[in-house]
Amino acid sequence: MRTSDKHNKIIQAAIKVFARTGFFNARISDIAKEAQVADGTIYLYFNNKYDILLSLFEEEISKIIVQVKQAIEKETDPRKMLTIFALHHLKMVEKNQELAEVLQMELRQSNKFMKEYRNTKFIEYVDIISYIIHKGQESGVFRKDAQPGIFKRSFFGALDEMSRLWILTTDPHYSIDETARHISDIFIEGILKR
Repeated sequence: MRTSDKHNKIIQAAIKVFARTGFFNARISDIAKEAQVADGTIYLYFNNKYDILLSLFEEEISKIIVQVKQAIEKETDPRKMLTIFALHHLKMVEKNQELAEVLQMELRQSNKFMKEYRNTKFIEYVDIISYIIHKGQESGVFRKDAQPGIFKRSFFGALDEMSRLWILTTDPHYSIDETARHISDIFIEGILKR
């Protein structure tokens, strides 16, 4: 098996184990068992469990960034771009529930992660929202006084809260499409140039 294959196999196993038992309760031996590798093999690729969590976050967010950028680059209307972002974000949660649970719940419970990690990939992800707002302002669709930094955090916060609802609830009462459109409409209405 190639090195990159083993690395990826360990990351995918860690997602399953962290989602099932939680980051703090997970052991390297659990991840090794899930990945079907020897415990020592893990240490050829990662220093410790925390290093696995960081790598998992970086690699998975990088994939999501590429997918979202590809989805919005085909669109020119910034209003539709925001809806595409929302839809893509929520569909990712629906399709990859274990990953979403790790990103939503486990990362936030790690004080070390929250304090020490610079979140460069996460910033790159939410900056896609800022990019869309700037584009809308340049084209005259969105108000010039709308603050992209505030908007991106608010918009992402709404999506994040709905994602948390899907992770914690078996029956969220809302469809992905309906939620993405509703959140987008509310936010777009607030920054449309009149």
